Amino acid sequence: MTIPVKVRFAPSPTGYLHIGGVRTALFNWLFARSMGGKFVLRIEDTDVSRSTEESIQEIISAMKWLGLDWDEGPYRQMERRELYDRAVEKLLAEKKAYRCYCSAEMLDAKRKEALERKAKPKYDGTCRNLASAPDGTPFVVRFKVPAEGKVTVKDLLRGNVTFDNEELDDFIVQRTDGTPTYNFVVVVDDAEMEITHVIRGDDHLSNTPRQALMYDALGYPRPQFAHISMILGTDKARLSKRHGATSTLAYRDMGYLPDALINYLARLGWSHGDQEIFTRDEMVQFFNFDSVSVSAAVFNPEKLLWLNHQYIQNASLETLTTLLESLLIHEKVLPDNHGKTQEEIARPIPILKERSQTIKEMAEKADFYFREEIEIDEKAGKKFLTETAKPLLLELSSGLQDLNEITEATLEKLFKEIVEKADIKLGKLAQPVRVALTGNTASPGIYDVVLLLGKERTLKRLSDAIKFSPSNA
Repeated sequence: MTIPVKVRFAPSPTGYLHIGGVRTALFNWLFARSMGGKFVLRIEDTDVSRSTEESIQEIISAMKWLGLDWDEGPYRQMERRELYDRAVEKLLAEKKAYRCYCSAEMLDAKRKEALERKAKPKYDGTCRNLASAPDGTPFVVRFKVPAEGKVTVKDLLRGNVTFDNEELDDFIVQRTDGTPTYNFVVVVDDAEMEITHVIRGDDHLSNTPRQALMYDALGYPRPQFAHISMILGTDKARLSKRHGATSTLAYRDMGYLPDALINYLARLGWSHGDQEIFTRDEMVQFFNFDSVSVSAAVFNPEKLLWLNHQYIQNASLETLTTLLESLLIHEKVLPDNHGKTQEEIARPIPILKERSQTIKEMAEKADFYFREEIEIDEKAGKKFLTETAKPLLLELSSGLQDLNEITEATLEKLFKEIVEKADIKLGKLAQPVRVALTGNTASPGIYDVVLLLGKERTLKRLSDAIKFSPSNA
């Protein structure tokens, strides 16, 4: 009988959900969906001093934004204390664990002494075979690691990985305050939740022998393990803040589409032929561990930008409108209760999306359209809104007033007439007009800008720009 696949993503709520964590969650999610299994979200909050409710909510928000839906959870470990307490008592009763009364000072001294001998600074087993316990002395509970032998872990990506027991020490399973530790609770939870596959970063590989021994001691079947490669920065160092924003929700705020980020992260360590762009259904259909690499993946921000641009080009107008509205509010271009219709929000998108790699960039470029009053950049104003340009703006304003219908064709004709009469190149007119209408030197095509703003707003901004001069800038 085949056991249904069940996997989990188990982040610690001690900070934001970073990109490496998302890639781990994604590979678990893809495997579960590809196998018709279940995906569990579990919050590993046993590090009470560092875990925060804010981080928990941030993790949940990030997972929802990315569309990584879970079938069970989110479970919180600190709500499952009774389960761990019973497992500790079982280990103690079966002499597979013991109470350790060594103080922090004693342990520090033992560590220093071992380092001086150039030995591995592991616990020396002082309390392992105590005949009697000192009264009233605080204690931790340690797991008895076999003193000899080896533990072999089968990894779906790396084959059999073998560890010498003598390299391990009797690790703590329960702290002095009664809280359980990671290497202990992760085993209890995975076993009790019937997790069949543990898919996680290869930085956890060193924890695996301890956990394998714990499964055996508690009489649990071991799950199958798959330790995926780390993500490195372009300098081949471990991905960190200095490589850019690594908080998942920071990418949302920078205007990345969730599907683009998911697609990019899936390709960090997994491939399907030469294909670069995948729908979610395709990723689920094609995902398997035979195509997952054990080599470290390199995070390339430029490639992510390129991919995001592709997704923007192919996204529906409705999707882009929703995303743009959110970013306009986030960037305070629009207030929360702006009152604009979806049609008004959507209007600049067709001329902006070709030029925008992110939704934030689109929002910034649409700023001139959504603001009733624009602020002219001082340098741009001094350079282009000169006394020489003022007659040209006046002539354009007059010509616009006389137009019955403003179209690209009528605008092109009007601009052409003005530059031919002044014997200048189009840029000598277009750039002052661009600064007058948008406040900056970069914008969509000048005819598109006029068409977006409409006749009334264009005339108002031209009038304001004519009053601008370097002397009062």
